[in-house]
Amino acid sequence: MKLILAIIRDDYAADVLAALTEEGISATRISSTGGILRRGYVTLMIGVDDEAVDRTLDVINASAGPTPDPTGADAAHPPRRATVFVLDVSAFEHY
Repeated sequence: MKLILAIIRDDYAADVLAALTEEGISATRISSTGGILRRGYVTLMIGVDDEAVDRTLDVINASAGPTPDPTGADAAHPPRRATVFVLDVSAFEHY
């Protein structure tokens, strides 16, 4: 099992959540702020089986909005549509 943490710009979070839901993938939404410009972001926590990781990443990539224009952006911090971490899960329990 894997835990996917997807940090997505707030203005595209609803589209990503809708696309995930349409594919039968559940996610927990957490509002977050970060980055140089302190823009609003959403962090999605998504638990999936190992074989669903690629499909989940494809859904996020396809629905996270257009590629941002890097014109005028700081070269050290170019604009991104999403930052995604895929973590191993050693245990998972429901209570």
